[in-house]
Amino acid sequence: MSNATTSAATEVTGARTEDAAALITGARGRVDALDDRIIGLVQERMAVSAVIQEARITSGGRRVNLSRETEILTRYRDALGKPGTTLALTLLELCRGRV
Repeated sequence: MSNATTSAATEVTGARTEDAAALITGARGRVDALDDRIIGLVQERMAVSAVIQEARITSGGRRVNLSRETEILTRYRDALGKPGTTLALTLLELCRGRV
C-alpha cells in the first residue's frame, strides 16, 4: 500500500498500522452483517408479538402481560448484566406496538 492509501485506511479505522486497519475493516464488515441479522430478528419478533397481542385482546385479555415482561427482563439481565435490562426494555417497547 502507498503511504496515501495506508494513511486513508488508518484514518477511516482509527488504527495506527496497516495490519490493524485491515483487521478492523474486516471485523466491521462482520459487525455490519450481524447488525443486519439482529434487525431482521427484531422485526420478526415484532411480528410475532403482534400476533400474540391480537390473540390476547381478541380473547378479552390485555395487550400487555406484565408477568411475561418481567420474565423477559430477568432473562436479558441474567444473560447480559444491567445493560441487558435496558436492551430488553427497548425490545419490549418496540414489540408492544401502539398502546
